[in-house]
Amino acid sequence: MTTTLSARGLRKRYGTGDGLVRAVDEVDLDIAAGETVAVMGPSGCGKSTLLHLLGGLDRPSDGEVWLNGRRIDTLSEKALARIRRSEVGFVFQSFHLMEELTAVENVELSSLMAGRSPRAARRRALELLDQVGLADRARFLPSALSGGQRQRVAVARALSNEPAVVLADEPTGNLDSAATLDVLQLFERLHTAGQTLVIVTHDARIAATADRLITMRDGAFVDETRLTGGTSGRLGALVGLED
Repeated sequence: MTTTLSARGLRKRYGTGDGLVRAVDEVDLDIAAGETVAVMGPSGCGKSTLLHLLGGLDRPSDGEVWLNGRRIDTLSEKALARIRRSEVGFVFQSFHLMEELTAVENVELSSLMAGRSPRAARRRALELLDQVGLADRARFLPSALSGGQRQRVAVARALSNEPAVVLADEPTGNLDSAATLDVLQLFERLHTAGQTLVIVTHDARIAATADRLITMRDGAFVDETRLTGGTSGRLGALVGLED
């Protein structure tokens, strides 16, 4: 099976001496194409830092990050920005939408920045909003959307350039149970379609939707579990969110 994303000896350290913080400590990781991996652990254990390193939002103190067979942690800032725009999709807990732009304008922005023509970017954005069930909200501002709808816009934006991997950092952390179910069912459809996903979460029910669960503590991996049950098992976990 093809490896989409990998890390070797990954470290991220802050401070020195007694103030040294090992945010990520000697992490090795391989993520296969089409795999959904969930990362869990207590607050401050390094989950979000790991995601930022994997996506090129931050650089490691030591180690390597590889995306589709290319080492990215040594790239120039300009080259790394191109990688982030074209090959990595990000979904954050707080949505990070541009409040002055409509839903469709938020989604098409990444495509425009990647050099797609305005017509092609708009067409792609409308297609994605339709896929996430928001075709009728395309011209609404984020302030007119519910939390679940805003997160679906954020997911559509993450997909706009057909990324090799989508990295989601607590994507349902600000949502109620109904909106959580809605967004996670969307992730399930992405998984079924072959999208590679890495989801950082505190919620064990959300983690149960993955193929593989990694537990972190103090910057390191302390447990890894291959989850079973297939698509029906994952959807069963999602339905449990409503209980």
